[in-house]
Amino acid sequence: MDATSTDARSSGGGSDAGAEGIRGERPRYDRPEPDAFTRPYWEAAAEGRLLLRRCGSCGRAHHYPREFCPHCWSEDVAWERASGRATLYTWSVVHRNDLAPFGDRVPYVPAVVDLAEGPRMMTELVAAHPESLRAGLDLEVAFREGVPVFRPVHGFQ
Repeated sequence: MDATSTDARSSGGGSDAGAEGIRGERPRYDRPEPDAFTRPYWEAAAEGRLLLRRCGSCGRAHHYPREFCPHCWSEDVAWERASGRATLYTWSVVHRNDLAPFGDRVPYVPAVVDLAEGPRMMTELVAAHPESLRAGLDLEVAFREGVPVFRPVHGFQ
């Protein structure tokens, strides 16, 4: 398979737009495409705020953003600002990735964190030595180009 077909497939695939994207721009494969529902989440992230959805019926928070509660199926859900605190649940260290833009970032640490409000979130850890990582490590949200990432609370570890 050539690089163009690999790039198109990794972006969600099936697009006739090719490697240049719909507007003639190079697509950003590491960025989701906001829609009318998720726009508040991405606008807040661009301003350095992490949002969650909380259910008015059962009271539980959830992430990723949905229009209904995944716990009780209620549609009585609203945005709320998260504390930005989390603990490390699990992680991996990626030493090789040939897909753009990840090749320029190796090694990097994709992770799953437990947010203080309860939900689990997939993310990336930054400002941390992979050797110092341990389950339960205290983390805080940071933002890279409007995307939430997490770092150790007590600086570079």
